[in-house]
Amino acid sequence: MSFPPTLFAGQRFAVVGLGRMGLPAAQALVSMGAAVVVWDDNVAARQAAAAAGLEVRVPDMAGLDALILSPGIPHRLPAAHPLATAALAAGVPILSDADLLFRAVRAAGSWARFAGITGTNGKSTTTALLAHILTVAGVPNAAGANLGTAALALPLLGDDGVYVLEMSSYMLERIAALRFCAATMLNISADHLDRHGNMAGYAAAKQEIFARQEAGDLAVVGIEDEASRAMAAWLRDQKATVVTVSGSGPADIFADGAMLRDRQGLLADLSACPALPGAHNAQNAAAAAAMALHLGVDRAAIAEGMRSYPGLPHRQERVGEVAGVVFINDSKATNADSTARALGCHDRLIWIAGGMAKEGGIEPLAPYFPRVAEALLIGRDAPMLAATLAAHGVPHRSVGTLEAATAAAWQDARAGLAPVVLLSPACASWDQFTGYDQRGDRFRALVQAIVRQEAH
Repeated sequence: MSFPPTLFAGQRFAVVGLGRMGLPAAQALVSMGAAVVVWDDNVAARQAAAAAGLEVRVPDMAGLDALILSPGIPHRLPAAHPLATAALAAGVPILSDADLLFRAVRAAGSWARFAGITGTNGKSTTTALLAHILTVAGVPNAAGANLGTAALALPLLGDDGVYVLEMSSYMLERIAALRFCAATMLNISADHLDRHGNMAGYAAAKQEIFARQEAGDLAVVGIEDEASRAMAAWLRDQKATVVTVSGSGPADIFADGAMLRDRQGLLADLSACPALPGAHNAQNAAAAAAMALHLGVDRAAIAEGMRSYPGLPHRQERVGEVAGVVFINDSKATNADSTARALGCHDRLIWIAGGMAKEGGIEPLAPYFPRVAEALLIGRDAPMLAATLAAHGVPHRSVGTLEAATAAAWQDARAGLAPVVLLSPACASWDQFTGYDQRGDRFRALVQAIVRQEAH
């Protein structure tokens, strides 16, 4: 179904930042009858918007109903964008497009439910897994927001539909109306502290996923880190029903070895779910199961959905195997905590890492260093990572580029150094790539070239 063309008639919006979220949001608002002006500091982005028929100019805040600001553009810390400062001074709300999706769905008369997932790590897998389970169960759904399709580009669902939205902390700090009937906060570890000021600010942003929940709604929370346990304790005093999840210890839904269980018994045998390896994915599966149960999915469909889940690109994605060597693309691991989850899945490996390091670098990964036969380092902060590895006696080389690292890893793996080559950078990618996805796509292409070469 499509949204009515007069849904936002008479309302005025400015959209600033015309990337993956901004341009589709602006086009959707126009299609719903709103008056929209757009801006981007990048000339090419402005030209693309003008070619698409949008009104491109620096917005005047007078009379605006809201400013839709791209999630990556700060409105407070570390330094507010000038247009965000102008909006705040004028009392214009700064919103995420996910908030406007909720308003549009309700204004269109649909009571489709909203399921939201956040957490420092695991939110993309959990989002995609829940959407897959709902599809297996025959429940109409649309997934997007921080993962995949921009929120406002999603279709209108009927009353029986479910929107499955991955929500970043950047998006959560800009919601004012959106209410999730099922919301999950998986875990919290240090990330984006420049944007939120400190860990308390970051946790407060994550906690917004539970804002406006009522009795009968579901709040799912992981309990494997102290900040998440504190949030679970806070949730006990709120209106929603609380379900705790864990991939490695007691909780309302938890992994007992490879068996995912709740108080009624077995939910799924995770050893039969090839795209969900490791304790971290057991927690993701537990959260998806909790939300699916709340949304009315039966246990058999949950188990089948987990078994048939294909996995996400760039998240422990098996991209090739040749001569007994497995190549794994975990390019989405842009911080140490995420990389820890991948390293923990393999006993012996060659590790490709590097890029733009986050605060703390890779020192938190020290418990996993004995698994690393060799580390091949790329990107801007390779010297920083090399210093950490040298201090721990880990064999390593700085090779500069992903091309050089992949070739060197193949040579060493073929010589018997380790049976697994893992790209899990623990760093952002912007020094050499446009994003983690381009980095992962390049690695996949390099591996596939090796596989083709060895086949002849």
